[in-house]
Amino acid sequence: MDIGVMIFPTERVPGPVRLGTEAEARGFESLWFPEHTHIPTGRKTPFPGGEPLPDHYKETVDPFVGLAAVASVTSTLKLATGICLVAQRDPIVLAKEVASIDRVSDGRFLFGIGVGWNIDEMEDHGVDPKRRRAHVRESVLAMKGLWTTDEASFEGEFVRFSPSWSWPKPVQQPHPPVLMGGAAGPTTFRHVVEYCDGWMPIHARRETLPRLGELRAMAEESGRDPDSIELGVFGVPPKEDVIESYRVAGFRRAVIALAQTNEADVMAAMDQAAKMVAAFAAVR
Repeated sequence: MDIGVMIFPTERVPGPVRLGTEAEARGFESLWFPEHTHIPTGRKTPFPGGEPLPDHYKETVDPFVGLAAVASVTSTLKLATGICLVAQRDPIVLAKEVASIDRVSDGRFLFGIGVGWNIDEMEDHGVDPKRRRAHVRESVLAMKGLWTTDEASFEGEFVRFSPSWSWPKPVQQPHPPVLMGGAAGPTTFRHVVEYCDGWMPIHARRETLPRLGELRAMAEESGRDPDSIELGVFGVPPKEDVIESYRVAGFRRAVIALAQTNEADVMAAMDQAAKMVAAFAAVR
């Protein structure tokens, strides 16, 4: 079982370079940075985690900039977006960002993606909230073409570009793992099966383990081996029994959320999470 950590990289916590070196020194498999481009002050969209909205949601550093800094001071730590709001980004630019960070990190990038929950935010980006899943799907399919072919083109409802060259290509072949973050449900499962390498639900947000059978059945119906879908859990507490329940269900990665307060608290939380690295090292 691989153990990773996640944190919103803001001015309130240690910088990305410090976070990366400390995480790698403790043996964590991966470091995950979320993203929000901005938080509209109107706040029409309720926070799924329960109000009030934590300050760090509006203060986070761009994940690709932060992870590039981490790449420069680490050698084994995997670098991950947890998650990237794909529909709010230009897919041609995003494809280059993903390939570039995979290149400068020597193939250590994990592309965690999601459709987003903040309606206000996505509307400011010109995204129709009701079509955001379809938008993300097209963007990822288009990016796969840019990553894997010398001359790519795409013609969709949301994404269109003529035959084009785009470099660099990712180090990982055919491309970095695409891991869908999202609650269990038929639409999420359908998209995971079609174009993702794995599924990363949030712990305790909604039922996860009881619905794994639905994902596996959908994969089999589509002709995909269910075991080819990498399973991970996001925001899990640093408790052996909780992580073990996911491990026995077939999950291979658990990502623990760190404190969002000050350096002392962040380091203490990292030390606590590191106990899980030792506990599950024998069952990786």
